[in-house]
Amino acid sequence: MKLAIIGAGNVGGTLGTAWAHKAGHEIFFGVTDPKSDKTQALVRTLGGKAQAGTAAEAARFAEMIVLTTPWQAAEAAIRAMRDSLGDLTGKILLDATNPLAMGPDGLQLAIGHSISAGEKVQGWAKGASVFKTLNTTGFANMASPIFDGVKSVMFVAGDDTANKPKVLKLVGDLGFEAIDAGPLRNARLLEAHAMLWIDLALSRGQGRDWAFAILRR
Repeated sequence: MKLAIIGAGNVGGTLGTAWAHKAGHEIFFGVTDPKSDKTQALVRTLGGKAQAGTAAEAARFAEMIVLTTPWQAAEAAIRAMRDSLGDLTGKILLDATNPLAMGPDGLQLAIGHSISAGEKVQGWAKGASVFKTLNTTGFANMASPIFDGVKSVMFVAGDDTANKPKVLKLVGDLGFEAIDAGPLRNARLLEAHAMLWIDLALSRGQGRDWAFAILRR
């Protein structure tokens, strides 16, 4: 599958590498400076499976778009795609962002009670089918989501039931147990869930080398 990854930082670079190596997907990184040393080094590590260009070029190339920018850059990245393509009709967009802001006690969610980042992204990405996913764990766990044989869980929320199986399959390609978390409005739950992981990892002594999993009897 042809995938556009908007952003090539820790999350974007990890996801692109994992999808290319584990499932053979073709990756197009959409970044502000495609010729930067860091981006070019990342592309070289993936050989013929990756390339880099602008966000609009990546979106034009791809069957699915994965948004991995910091929250503060998300709207501008989507606007750049729309300015070039007109709209994103027919595109599937995975939103991996979390609306983080610095508060008096450290990182916190900037929005969440009445609307989510996922729903904001849907409003900006006119015509696209938006899914909230890949936001509830650290980037290192995206590269290695299996712990002693147990798959860590990754939820997928979105309204497009026809395309949701494709998104669940793509998330599963990384090694996660991919779980349908209902409609896009449930991004409000997933972003709070992400904040719990962040708080436990950064402020409660758990570190980053752990993840959530579903256990069944």
